[in-house]
Amino acid sequence: MQAIGMMTTKSHRLARVLKNPWRSVFSSVERVNYSPAEELATQNVSECSHSLSLRRSFHSSSLFSGNVHGNSSVVGFNHQQDIVQILPSSLRVTQIRLSSSEAIATEVDSAGDAETAKGVYDKLLDSVVKKRSAPPNAWLWSLIAQCSTREDIKLLFDILQKLRTFRLSNLRIPDDFNSALCREVTKACVRAGAIDLGKKALWKHNLLGLTPDIGSAHQLLLHAKQHNDVKLTVEIMELVKENDLPLQPGTADILFSICSSANRWDLISKYGKRFVKSGVKLRQTSFALWMEFAAKKGDVESLWKIENWRSEATKEHSVSTGFSCAKGFLLEHKPESAAAIIQLLYQTLPDGRRTSVTTELQKLVSEWPLDVLNHQKKDNREVFAAALQNDISALINALPSLGVEANVIMQ
Repeated sequence: MQAIGMMTTKSHRLARVLKNPWRSVFSSVERVNYSPAEELATQNVSECSHSLSLRRSFHSSSLFSGNVHGNSSVVGFNHQQDIVQILPSSLRVTQIRLSSSEAIATEVDSAGDAETAKGVYDKLLDSVVKKRSAPPNAWLWSLIAQCSTREDIKLLFDILQKLRTFRLSNLRIPDDFNSALCREVTKACVRAGAIDLGKKALWKHNLLGLTPDIGSAHQLLLHAKQHNDVKLTVEIMELVKENDLPLQPGTADILFSICSSANRWDLISKYGKRFVKSGVKLRQTSFALWMEFAAKKGDVESLWKIENWRSEATKEHSVSTGFSCAKGFLLEHKPESAAAIIQLLYQTLPDGRRTSVTTELQKLVSEWPLDVLNHQKKDNREVFAAALQNDISALINALPSLGVEANVIMQ
């Protein structure tokens, strides 16, 4: 009975202790809410601060004398020998979360390394050279996409050469890579500023296993156009010729634009004849640039040759090519013929596009004569200007009677 009484007394004392105000502390420890992964850092800091405050509370209390040992807290009551062991769930959760966040950070760092050009190159190199196994195609495309410097391009060229050798010796694949890969490689070279390496990709016999096509040359030509680099344009076109890359209408669009901007009539004439001789069907945009350049230069003979090629390729005039022909008639002192072709353009255009005729007429009156005069001999300019002015006036006066409504300011 005495033993039972002592046990009852101890139970009552323990109950009174657990009912004291410190009970809220344990309750808060046990009610740990798991936060999302993206809030780990914030939660870890707050929980560590909270656990430290608990430890200070344990040591400052007159009721408890406790120490934290490893993964458990041992709290002893001063007036009793009983020991209550409480597992600090907050500390366990904090440790688990810290470990998880460190693991995630490590994975992110390694993934970040793999996403650099050097990281992807190392993976490809390990697969081809060490493991002697075919790497996933996605790795090579990833390396191309990650190239941003000249050093990256050198790594790309190195692994391409190794892949070509591996395909031939291990997989018995003698064929080169397809042309789509070559286009992406040249695009990467342009992006990285390694134009000289990009030009090497245009050689049909190369150690990289690349299969160049005219699309690869377009990547370099567009770069030349962006920087008005005529010298690079000529070099690329020489490579196109030497490596038998077939010309396309899009090639002429890029080339003619470069030549026109650089005022290189010699180049646009040279390449234009090359396109015609190769049987390439030029677009209206190419003919428009070519004929406009001829009209600006005042070269009537070349203008009618180009018009003849245009008529064989397309039946209808664009506004630009039509006005180039009108300028050709004016240069031949035939304002009536010039008015007739402008009338034809005006009648065939829908009402919403007829304002383009007025715009081109204004350019013909105010801009074109100055361009033509700059290409004339100095001793003949004054006479030429007077005759051209009379012919332009006759053209403008003839248009209203032909049904062409256009408000043009004569200068």
